[in-house]
Amino acid sequence: MIAPVIAALRTPRGLVALAVLVLFAVLPLLTQAFDQRYLLSIGTRIVIWSIAAVSLNMILGYGGMVSFGHAAFFGIGGYAVGILSASGVSDGWVQWPVAILAAAAWAALIGALSLRTRGVYFIMITLAFAQLVYYVGASLEAYGGDDGLNIGRSRFSGLIDLRDKASFYWLCLVLLLATLWFCSRLAVSRFGFVLRGAKANDQRMSALGFPVFWYRLTAFVIAGAFGGLAGVLLANEGAYVSPAMMSWVKSGDLIVIVVLGGMGTLLGPVYGAIAFFTLEESLKPLMDLVHKGWGEYWQIVFGPMLVLVALYAKGGISSLLGRRHD
Repeated sequence: MIAPVIAALRTPRGLVALAVLVLFAVLPLLTQAFDQRYLLSIGTRIVIWSIAAVSLNMILGYGGMVSFGHAAFFGIGGYAVGILSASGVSDGWVQWPVAILAAAAWAALIGALSLRTRGVYFIMITLAFAQLVYYVGASLEAYGGDDGLNIGRSRFSGLIDLRDKASFYWLCLVLLLATLWFCSRLAVSRFGFVLRGAKANDQRMSALGFPVFWYRLTAFVIAGAFGGLAGVLLANEGAYVSPAMMSWVKSGDLIVIVVLGGMGTLLGPVYGAIAFFTLEESLKPLMDLVHKGWGEYWQIVFGPMLVLVALYAKGGISSLLGRRHD
């Protein structure tokens, strides 16, 4: 058991993975030592978006399901917390399960309809239902409408104070590690192999007797539940929810993160989230130095970078680190 792990850590891929995990682990200590608390906020966003990207990778990378509405689960999870908070229910032991179950239920409904189609039709149906959720959120005048809603953070009866940035970061990191562990077990299970086989040739898998539709629907629901969890964390991170968190732009960002990091790899979505937010935080001030206000258009520079990755590193950042072990 130990020998394969040690062998994996001697590879470039293993060393990078170890370095990333160590950096995540010591980030609160580094930001406190160098008095750069803002970096902890960026790190928290990276961890939360990594959870969402890993959940999307379950269906996109392993299952070949190009969902353009994954941010809807973000929004449902966040709004479930926001609506309960506005109604006077601040207990996290109530809020979080309700939010995750709501996201999973929506995923079951959308999956049952969209998975009967393929290709561009599947993409358009997931996008259409995501836009439906977006406009419903924007129409909720009682909960801020387009302006969104300020909420109180979830409470866990003295177990953990989510208002403390370091404590909240640790919680997010533990949940990311749990998500990665679950995804790693799923990928090498019979369920994962059937999902990958259906991605390659779903007709052959059906001929072998596997109910491909139900496997895909189950994966879609699991991904929706983890997406809802990421939305819960995002809502608590900023103590705020708005329709913008479930727009098609956010779904596009998630796809970019997965593709940038490496589809179908365990840590690819994490690498993609790190690269995405690092570039965003770096390009904005650099472009503002060239001309004030240009920082808002940082994606003009990011776009060609993504094209280069697509052309010369088709497996994403993960493919640059050597042979796969995940």
